[in-house]
Amino acid sequence: MSDHGTGGPQGQERSYTGGVGSRRELRERLLGLLYEAEVKSQPARALLAGLAIQPDPFVQATFVGVDEHRAEIDRAIADHAQGWAIERMPATDRAILRMATYELGWCPDIPTAVTISEAVELAKAYSTDDSGRFVNWVLSAVATQLRPAP
Repeated sequence: MSDHGTGGPQGQERSYTGGVGSRRELRERLLGLLYEAEVKSQPARALLAGLAIQPDPFVQATFVGVDEHRAEIDRAIADHAQGWAIERMPATDRAILRMATYELGWCPDIPTAVTISEAVELAKAYSTDDSGRFVNWVLSAVATQLRPAP
């Protein structure tokens, strides 16, 4: 994996616009876009082009990055979600896992613990009762693959 996540669409930089609350809001917006793109079977760039108001550059860059690296991301998730086929997971869990796996593999500036913690919180807020534990379990395993200890 590389740090392709440092640049966004059309040369925009991937950056946060504020503190933890803002970062959570950005991830919530990203989750909504990932879910919408999957439901509509629409590529990220096409979905972004149709929006009246463009999201934050961090959201855009991560959204496009997840879309461009989806095969690699899904492979990493599938390798560690033993007994769970990606297509059988709740759509919200899939979107959260893809977003967090992208951060783990392509955004080295975001700490592992932050990525996993924020993903777990999103799963608890927007998915099933067991999703927080499931997301934590899968991402902890993915992190050992994508960010091995030095």
